[in-house]
Amino acid sequence: MPDDTASSPDAAAHAEQPPQDGFEHRTVEIDGLDFHLVEAGPRDGRPLLLLHGFPEYWYGWHREIPLLVAAGFRVTVPDQRGYNLSAKPRGVAAYGIDRLSQDVADLIDLLGHDKVYLAGHDWGAAVAWWTAVRFPDRLHKVAVLNVPHPSVMKRTLRTSLRQLRRSWYMFLFQLPWLPEMLLRRNDFAFAVKGLVAIARQGTFSDDDLARYRQVWSRPGALTAMLNWYRAALRVPPARVPSVRVTVPMRILWGMRDPALGSEMVEPSLAYCDHGEAVRLPELTHWLQHEDPQRIAELLVEHFDAS
Repeated sequence: MPDDTASSPDAAAHAEQPPQDGFEHRTVEIDGLDFHLVEAGPRDGRPLLLLHGFPEYWYGWHREIPLLVAAGFRVTVPDQRGYNLSAKPRGVAAYGIDRLSQDVADLIDLLGHDKVYLAGHDWGAAVAWWTAVRFPDRLHKVAVLNVPHPSVMKRTLRTSLRQLRRSWYMFLFQLPWLPEMLLRRNDFAFAVKGLVAIARQGTFSDDDLARYRQVWSRPGALTAMLNWYRAALRVPPARVPSVRVTVPMRILWGMRDPALGSEMVEPSLAYCDHGEAVRLPELTHWLQHEDPQRIAELLVEHFDAS
């Protein structure tokens, strides 16, 4: 089955309506590619970027956006490359972590900011970590949700049989066409299970799941989304002088995450000059869906701290 990704988003998809009033939708161009943004809050508010993970899109943060706006932030949430209404460039190389973090730096430039606050979940957290390593001068503070420092993740996959078993899907996703077929079959039952089976009961509504199915069904979307995983094992990042994180970092970790072990939290903090962790014993990998009020409060607390 050929790679069906395309260089521009599905124009018809722009008919999607925002889930609530106050969200602004627009498309911008970064490095010759279209990126769909959702924005909210006062234009003179403190700039905050939120990065979603797999298999989500900007909507993964929709419950937090109004809460963060109320705290005085100008919130921008992109569909990252390969997702929803953003461009889906062909080939695995287009999804290397250097390119993904460069998208963030380029977006900061496009928005006209010297520095922003940054938070990411899942793959968005991986991008946030690497952006903090490569572009610390563009960031005030960073928060990551349920993803360790990339060096810790790499080392743990090599040394921990338990984490290797937990990460089985990463290796399945390396195969051509088969993962796309598995995710697509039976109205995306496998992908839905990845959300519902892990989260606390009732976290994802029928409307939520309908939105995700719509996004996953866009032309080229599944291949582009999976290419993030393929690039992780095939497109090594460029060498950097140091992988330490010098900007203030807060790690939020749902302790009931079955995919990523909390034993990676402390080693991740060891890479941070100014790091702290908040462990949430009742939450899972989908913590920002399960308790948006608490997650928003923890983000604001971190970004407000002197």
